Amino acid sequence: MNTPHTESSTFAVCINNDGYPASLEIGKIYEILTDESAASHGYFRVIDESGEDYAYAKDRFYPLSIPMALEQALFRAA
Repeated sequence: MNTPHTESSTFAVCINNDGYPASLEIGKIYEILTDESAASHGYFRVIDESGEDYAYAKDRFYPLSIPMALEQALFRAA
C-alpha cells in the first residue's frame, strides 16, 4: 500500500489465502492496482506480503467501498 493516492483507488479485504499463507493475510485490506489484463482473466493485482505486486484470483478478495477520509488515512499509515 505504498503507492500514491489516486482518485480511482480500489481496495479489497483478503478472504481466502489457501496456498498463499505467507503472501496473503486473511482480513487484511489490500489496494487493488490497475491491471486490465489481469482483470480480464479474473484476477486482482495486489502488493502482497513480499512487497511485490502479483495477480491473485478475484475470489480471494471481497471488494470494499471506502470513504475518501478512510482511504487517505490508509495511505498515510502505509
